[in-house]
Amino acid sequence: MTADADLIHFEDLEPGTTFSLGPMPVDKAEVIAFASQYDAQPMHLDEDAARHSLLGGLAASGWHTCAMLMRMMADAYIRRMAGEGAPGVDFVKWRRPVLAGDVLSGSSRVLTRRRLRSRPEIGIVNMRHQLVNQRGEVVLESENPVMVRIRAPDGDLA
Repeated sequence: MTADADLIHFEDLEPGTTFSLGPMPVDKAEVIAFASQYDAQPMHLDEDAARHSLLGGLAASGWHTCAMLMRMMADAYIRRMAGEGAPGVDFVKWRRPVLAGDVLSGSSRVLTRRRLRSRPEIGIVNMRHQLVNQRGEVVLESENPVMVRIRAPDGDLA
């Protein structure tokens, strides 16, 4: 466990701060396993059906893609953050199919931040995420607020 002093706090997350994500290979067996459990549609389960679908091949569920994004964020910064969770997701857009065999990478960028009046020890950091495949094609875009502890709640922040 990381000591609180070593964690990324609200003060460290100025607008423009960017974290690199990935790379993460999209494994065929994991695509099928996730779909079998959570999104049992033919284009996520069966290669032949997927080839004949609009997606053109065995594709990860959009929700699986979100789960992969979450893992990449955890590996890149969340596990090192004085985070208190997130109150929701503003939007998720699946721009292109994520096919078995793709390799995803991307970034998370701080858009804005503000202190909570009701909880002076917590701030809200608005983040924008983007994932691309190995061809540089955008496959996912998302934005959400994150609650992050303030290192010095009595300090002066912008």
